[in-house]
Amino acid sequence: MQERILKPGNERNTHGRKSSLMADVFKILSDPNRLVILDTLMDGEQCACKILEKLHITQPTLSHHMKILCGADLISCRRDGKWIYYSLRSGGIREACSFLQKIARAPAGNHQHPDCCG
Repeated sequence: MQERILKPGNERNTHGRKSSLMADVFKILSDPNRLVILDTLMDGEQCACKILEKLHITQPTLSHHMKILCGADLISCRRDGKWIYYSLRSGGIREACSFLQKIARAPAGNHQHPDCCG
C-alpha cells in the first residue's frame, strides 16, 4: 500500500482539503510502528539508532516512516554530523486533536434537523 505524504491537494474547497489532510493524519497514526516512534519521542529528542532499538524494522523502513511523520508535521529532524535526531512537533497532532474534540462536543443521538428530509 503506497501512502502519500501530506500535501495540500487539488480539492476545490477548504473543507474538502482539510478533511483530506485529517484522513491522512489518522491513516499515518494507524501504523503501530509509527505509534511506537511517537511514544519513544515523548521522552525527548532521540537519534535514529535509539529509535531502531525499540522496533524490529530495518533502517530504510525507519527512514520511510520518519519521512511520512515529518511530512505530516508530527516530528522534526536535525542532522548533527552523521547522526540524525528526531523530536516531536505539535502541529499535526494539535489539528487532529482539535478535530476529535469537535466531534466529541457534537450533539449525541439521532436528532433529526427540522429542515431535513421532511
